[in-house]
Amino acid sequence: MLYLWFKALHVIAVISWMAGILYFWRLLVNHAMETEPVVIERFKGMERRLRRAIMTPAMVATLIFGTGMLAVSPALLQQGWMQAKLVLVGFMLLNHWHAVQAEKKFGENPRAFSDKRMRLMNEVPTLLMVGIVILVILKPVFGWAM
Repeated sequence: MLYLWFKALHVIAVISWMAGILYFWRLLVNHAMETEPVVIERFKGMERRLRRAIMTPAMVATLIFGTGMLAVSPALLQQGWMQAKLVLVGFMLLNHWHAVQAEKKFGENPRAFSDKRMRLMNEVPTLLMVGIVILVILKPVFGWAM
């Protein structure tokens, strides 16, 4: 029963994290296109609040509840699909970190990145999410599992 509670809370946290990170990148796209100083400041505030109130707390909750699931059912770590999922989660964490770094650079220089680059980065978490969901639902068998 504990596993199911961890699983439910993990799914809720993942949904929140994905909503946050996708919207965060979208804000960065708009930030990159903006030229009005007042609007740029508004974007900075929106980005900061989204990161602090939703995106990062949801990421932490995702990791806590995911780790709880693995602690309750460590045999999952022996399955190839889980190992592949964890690699993709690592890339998702890297994407999160890149988003935060982009926000900091925009704070220093409103022209730090082009809107095209931010649009490209906005697609990365979606692609990672698709891979993660396919792995979790289909649980493909890999010959290289530990």
